[in-house]
Amino acid sequence: MSPMMIAVVGLAVLVGLSLGLLGGGGSILVVPLLTYLGGMEPREAIASSLFVVGVTSLVSLLQHARAGRVRWKTGLLFGAAGMVGAFAGGLVGGHIPGPVLMVAFALMMVATATAMLRPRKAPGDDHANGPHPVWRILLDGLVVGAATGLVGAGGGFLVVPALVLLAGLPMSAAVGTSLLVIALKSFAGLGGYMTSVSLDWPIVASVTAAAVVGSFGGVALASRVPEQALRRGFGFFVLAMGVFVLAQELPAAAGVALVLIAVLAAALAVAMCLFTTRCPFRSPPPAESGSRAHRPTTTSDKNTKENHHV
Repeated sequence: MSPMMIAVVGLAVLVGLSLGLLGGGGSILVVPLLTYLGGMEPREAIASSLFVVGVTSLVSLLQHARAGRVRWKTGLLFGAAGMVGAFAGGLVGGHIPGPVLMVAFALMMVATATAMLRPRKAPGDDHANGPHPVWRILLDGLVVGAATGLVGAGGGFLVVPALVLLAGLPMSAAVGTSLLVIALKSFAGLGGYMTSVSLDWPIVASVTAAAVVGSFGGVALASRVPEQALRRGFGFFVLAMGVFVLAQELPAAAGVALVLIAVLAAALAVAMCLFTTRCPFRSPPPAESGSRAHRPTTTSDKNTKENHHV
């Protein structure tokens, strides 16, 4: 095994760490590792990532299930729809040129990073609307599955919010249940790719073993690391990787322009945090439960209180 592949196997531990901790982020790390460090062709890297993420998700799923953080009925329903979309996406992706797939993959990374960096609602808001109709869950699973099967990414960070908003699951259960959905979609997408792509199984097995080791650490840290801080840090990393992949795949002039735009956007965001109150990196303050929280006490309020005491 070459030094580059040894580095890929070592870094694959981060893949399992991300899956065990956040319920997503596996393929977003695996595909660039196998493509740019491992030297794999994009379609082979995407197909390999689907196997790595599928196996690692299963291992993490068992650990979350022991802690009671998996909703099996919801996960199987969402996952069944995702498998149909993922298999179709894998069939189509096996016949799309590699550079086109990598650009689509990079755009998915940017979209995923944006979703991670966007301020989340207050915890109480997750259950405000309750579960949505079954057809909405099936449709969302189908669309997310197709995206995952096509470019091998975007599954976990799309599934977790969908399970919270559409199925009404709490965040901890959504992370655990998403691993069931990811495993089902990953193997279905792999089945679609295997009709036109062959894998280097010794390398795939080595990367998978390293990712599984990392998954144990991710599950162990799931209840100890502040989720919001972790999501933001990982979101910035994914955004940087997305810009890097786009710069590599687009023509030279467009790549340089993209990097300059990204640098200017980052500088503007930092300036907003330093000199204004509208910082895009901070969560908005929680809304008060009632309008009386900020209303000063009036004379009539005092009289009312005195009458009650009398």
